[in-house]
Amino acid sequence: MDQQEIQTQQKREAEGRQESTNAARSFIPVTDIFEDNHALIVVMELPGIQRDNVDVRVENNVLTLEARLDYAKYHGLRPLYTEYNVGNYVRSFELSGEIDQDAIRAELTDGVMTLTLPKAESAKPRRIPIS
Repeated sequence: MDQQEIQTQQKREAEGRQESTNAARSFIPVTDIFEDNHALIVVMELPGIQRDNVDVRVENNVLTLEARLDYAKYHGLRPLYTEYNVGNYVRSFELSGEIDQDAIRAELTDGVMTLTLPKAESAKPRRIPIS
């Protein structure tokens, strides 16, 4: 049985974003996308982010996630060793007509955001009756 090795990516700083009044850096969250017959599942790592500081919205067929870190919990701390940069997150996805935009769901658990993008009924696989 062939096993495919999945390569991980380093955290990248978001570029080409609109100007912001917030001086903090924004990063592109590490993201995995899965598909089944009913939906696309988007899983993003958002370490240190609290539910109240996340904004997920759809506008003009673009799904956008913005997550802001509460820097207060890092005040006065001096890192001795770090494996990821501390900052805000931003990511956008252009949606096709195959996604039911009104039924998108978002869940944040332990720093992992899961977005469920249900497929529109016309995009779901179906059997064609034979007459």
